[in-house]
Amino acid sequence: MKINRGKVRWQCRRSLLELDLVLARFLEKEFDNLDDDQLADFEDLLRCDDYDLWAFINGSKPCEVVRWKKIVAQLNQY
Repeated sequence: MKINRGKVRWQCRRSLLELDLVLARFLEKEFDNLDDDQLADFEDLLRCDDYDLWAFINGSKPCEVVRWKKIVAQLNQY
């Protein structure tokens, strides 16, 4: 199944300003380079609660899902 990139972009709009800023930079720099598997992992990651997602990105909570770790590391750069 092909993932709708526009839908994933829309899912990046969050209620936390910090997440909005990080995700906006990620979308600008990295999003178009994601392959289908990475895009699927990113879409799954975006299903997390905002506060959990922010905790993964800022490192205050370890990301236990192995397939999300690379995306989280990329997000952490922004």
